[in-house]
Order: sequence, then C-alpha cells, then structure tokens
Amino acid sequence: MNVIQFEDKPLAHYSYAIISGGDMALVDPSRDPKPYYELAEKHQVKIKAIFETHPHADFVSSHLQLHKETGAKIYVSQLVGANYTHEAFDDGNSISIGDVTFSSINSPGHSPDSITIIAVDKENNHAMFSGDTLFIGDVGRPDLREKAGNMKAKREELAQKMYHTIQHKFTHLPDATIVYPAHGAGSLCGKNMSTDSQSTLGKERKENWAFQDMTEVQFMNHILKDQPFIPSYFEFNVDINKNGADNFKSVFGSIPFKFGITDFKNNNDLILDVRSADDFQKNHLKGSFNIIAETENDKVETWLGSIIEPNESFHLVINTVDDVEVILSRIAKIGYEKQVKSIITLDSTSFETSKPLDLQDFKNNTDQYTIIDIRNKSEVDEGKIFENAISIPLHQLRASKSKIPTDKPIVVHCAGGYRSAAGSSVISNIIESNNIYDLSDNINDFY
Repeated sequence: MNVIQFEDKPLAHYSYAIISGGDMALVDPSRDPKPYYELAEKHQVKIKAIFETHPHADFVSSHLQLHKETGAKIYVSQLVGANYTHEAFDDGNSISIGDVTFSSINSPGHSPDSITIIAVDKENNHAMFSGDTLFIGDVGRPDLREKAGNMKAKREELAQKMYHTIQHKFTHLPDATIVYPAHGAGSLCGKNMSTDSQSTLGKERKENWAFQDMTEVQFMNHILKDQPFIPSYFEFNVDINKNGADNFKSVFGSIPFKFGITDFKNNNDLILDVRSADDFQKNHLKGSFNIIAETENDKVETWLGSIIEPNESFHLVINTVDDVEVILSRIAKIGYEKQVKSIITLDSTSFETSKPLDLQDFKNNTDQYTIIDIRNKSEVDEGKIFENAISIPLHQLRASKSKIPTDKPIVVHCAGGYRSAAGSSVISNIIESNNIYDLSDNINDFY
C-alpha cells in the first residue's frame, strides 16, 4: 500500500492518504481539502473513503466537505452519534479499497468513541492509523470528553479504558505493523510525544511507557498526572466535527475588509492582531491582543483558541492584503472564521504604541518590577526564571486581573519570547497602565 502522510505543523497534526489501484482513502483529514484533491489528481485516483478516528478536539476536519464534493463515504464509529451521512465502522466492520482491506478496532481511552483503523494489503503488510489513541512514545490524554460530544466520560473512566485498550486491543497485530498517529510532538492531545512521525508496533511495545508492565492503578496515575491545559476551543471543535463543518472558505468572502484605516470606532469588540511584536508595539488599535502568526512555528491556532472563547466575535488586524487568505485559513482550522467581524490593515496613522522596556534597568532592578510568568504550570514546575515572579498561565490571563499587582511596572515573560507578546497585550487590556512591558526574546539573557 502507498501511504502519504500530511503534516499540519502548527497543530502537530498528521493526516493520511492511502492509495491502492485507482482508489484513495483518507484518514483524519485537515480542514482544507485541497491537498488531498491535488494528490488525487497527481495519481489519477478517486477518493472513495474517509475515516474519522474520533471527533477531534484541536482542529476542524473536512470529512463532510470531502463527502459532498467527491461522493466518498465517511466511516466513523456509531458511538460518535454523527449528525451527517456516514457508515458505522466499529469492531468487526471492514471494507476494501483497491487491494487494501481496512478494518476497525474500537479503542476507547482518549475518547469513548475512538477507533483505530487497521490496513492490510495483499502482501500482508500491516498499518494502523491510531488517531489519538496510540502516539509515538505516548497515548492520548483522557480528559477532553467530560463535557463534549455525544458520549461524555470522566477522565478516570477513560484512563481505565485506555489501559485496557493498550493491554488487550492490539495483541493480535504483528510487531512490524507501522503506527501512523494523528498527532506528534507539540500537540496538546498528549503530553510526552516523540518527534518521530511514525513507528512500528514492536518498537512501541518495547519503548512506549503505556505498554510496560504495570497495574491498572499505576497506569491511570501516570496518564492522569501533569496533562497540559485544555484550550477553550476544544469542546467547540468536538461538536463541530460531530455535526460536520461548513465548507472551508465558505464565509471568507462575506467578511468586510477595511484597507489602510485612519480611524476606528470599536464597540467593545475584541481585536486580534497577528502582526509581529515590533509592528504591534509601533502601532496598534487600542484593545488588541497580539497573537503573532508570521511563520508555521507560531501557534496562532492554539493561542487564539485559548485566549478568545468560541463564539466571541473579533476584528482581525493583518500586515498586508496578501495575508488575508493565509490568516483566515489558519483561523478556520479551529472553526473561528465565523467570529471574524472585519479584516483590517493599518496605514501610517498612529493609533496606540507600546513603550520598549529599559532592559538594563530591569536587569539591575528586577525587584522594582512586577514580573508575570505566563508559562504553563508544567514549565514553571521545572523551575522559575525569576524567584519573585507571579505565575499566571497565558490562557488564564484574561480572568486574572485581581492577581496582578499594579504598584510597580509590569514585565511579562514566557520561555522564548513568542507568548509574552500575547500576554503583555492581554494584560494591557485588563489593567489601566502605561507601564506594561514584553520581555520578549530578551528572556534568553536570564537563563
């Protein structure tokens, strides 16, 4: 079988196309269906099947659009309670696409409705598309479905189910089975994933902590400990994927565009400014959150969906007209495109500026500043950079006004400089002060 892996780097998401004969099957496709269409055209094949391993929390899938535009059937567990046309695909179900037979294993743990897709070709080569059940070096977190989806489940219940899935569900598969997960290192769907994009089941049996000899209680204690925070948008995406999303880009053309504005009247709406920290500090609209989206390494999707709530509308400030489709596409990956009230570029008119930090004064007199550490709890637990810093994770800042003293200038820092741009802008919106500073990548001077 011919397996092609697609990677969405900002979300550390992997999707797959499997080609056999003149047919193609897809697993866990991203929001934008274009790459799959381009691949089908290149190989002159037809898209016949779309497998969804579960309703994803961290991105919106294009499964419904692909079905509508190609006629391909969607295969998903009946436990999902999907509100779109689909074929139930659970234990005992199988289909053939070309010379490859696909079968399902119900594998609850990350979610109660997770399935693992097993693919076997005529040479008896095995592959498993494990969704968010089995990762390389880890397994999926069990705490995302307490309030979302058709089947809700407590984290302890799913942790227990994951133990039994790992212990019993895959024992019949050969060590040579290639493991293709839905996420890799950097995803919030697990806590300790490898940077490898694939593995073998034999290697995971030897090296992955979840396959090691331990009791159910030991397993549950390990998987429940120190999971990362849950972004606000995760439950929202589970529900979108359960119902099926609108077509990608379907609302892009209806969003008002305001080019080179010279004035701006805001009715207490949120403003997302994705430009660089330097551009933002030189000129920005009052009330803006600076969540940078310059490169693929900038996790604007995650932080947008963690700082701004689902269904909160916002204006979008971009650097240039050339960025319109790129930025809207990234916003649409988490289903927030309908929340964009307008798209704005600024001209030379000066709105608001941010004062630069006197770095030398800060180095000499750190005790004269209130220092806000916006790293995640797990990062802070590994060690504080400034002993007198107040720890408030970035995703909690908007609700933390009462925790931030205002008797001194405020300096915001993270681990490398990206998040502190967002953090300092958020604090500037909840506290009336002209003395709020972004330490930015100068944090590296303090390691």
